[in-house]
Amino acid sequence: QVPLVESGGGLVQAGGSLRLSCAASKRTFNSYTMGWFRQAPGKEREFVGRITWSGGIRYADSVKGRFTISRDTAKDTVYLQMNSLKPEDAAEYYCAAVYPDAAGREWDPKEYTYWGQGTQVTVSS
Repeated sequence: QVPLVESGGGLVQAGGSLRLSCAASKRTFNSYTMGWFRQAPGKEREFVGRITWSGGIRYADSVKGRFTISRDTAKDTVYLQMNSLKPEDAAEYYCAAVYPDAAGREWDPKEYTYWGQGTQVTVSS
């Protein structure tokens, strides 16, 4: 098991920033690819971005240039820095893990083995 726990969600005005954290309970997560997803009410779970075990990063077009993913292997934690937030960014945000990677399908939630419980992000206009 690689339990994941997200934190850092909340209410922010449009144009503001939030930083989400995803903490893993075991150091083995450092060899996993970590993904961030989000899901708004009535919509499918949507890929936000991912960081591989070697530091490779990819983002969805909708967040490119505004969101930044990083990981701190010493703290077993992955971060999602979200800047210039828009009302359409409001959703439940999830981190997920897959070993060693999603085989080119990092956008597909079904490729990920472990999931956190989610953290809510609300953006007011």
